[in-house]
Amino acid sequence: MTTTLITGANKGLGREAARRLLADGHDVWVAARDPEKGREAAGALGARFVALDVTDDASVTAAADHVAAQSGALDVLINNAGISGGLLRPEATTPDDVARVLKTNVVGIVRVTKAFLPLLERAESPVIVNVSSGMGSLAVTTHPERLESGLVGFAYSPSKAAVNMLTTQQAKAFPGIRVNAVDPGYTGTDFNDNRGHQTVEEGTDAIIAMAKIGPDGPTGTFTDRNGPVPW
Repeated sequence: MTTTLITGANKGLGREAARRLLADGHDVWVAARDPEKGREAAGALGARFVALDVTDDASVTAAADHVAAQSGALDVLINNAGISGGLLRPEATTPDDVARVLKTNVVGIVRVTKAFLPLLERAESPVIVNVSSGMGSLAVTTHPERLESGLVGFAYSPSKAAVNMLTTQQAKAFPGIRVNAVDPGYTGTDFNDNRGHQTVEEGTDAIIAMAKIGPDGPTGTFTDRNGPVPW
């Protein structure tokens, strides 16, 4: 059975990804920083729960130790946890605002991946999926026909550009692991006050596709539900 851990999985895209992978036969760990919400989600889905705050070393280490004791290895790590930082006007954005988003969206991935790397290396065909965004694509955000080109922000978009670069570096650093970034697309969740036009199922299509690749699957790529996304 494939063992999968999803960060930020108590709601939105993470919860839907957990639901779909459970239906596909995965043994899923719902990881969330809020124990009450995480346990509720895991119980409702039939998944396992582990407390995990991607910004806290002790929390991540404890989560990795718990999963190691219970599962022994980890086949799929989905780095889904992230924050938007709020609708901040660029001129009002402070260095602390940017640092807070980077701490969760970028440093959090580094922290979680480092802690779970020994478990991934025990798996036969390990996979990492980093949930990024079209807002992190230089090509997409400068294309006049794309919605993303009309949005300006000094925190979230740069954080996702960093996630994309981190993905390519992880793919080179860990050749035995398939590491890919995905753009869920503009999906209606609490993250954007449900303004997105896609359903959560559509928003998780790329996540699920990359979570299920085999040892001959791609690595170091950036895709959405329709195919490759330009960097």
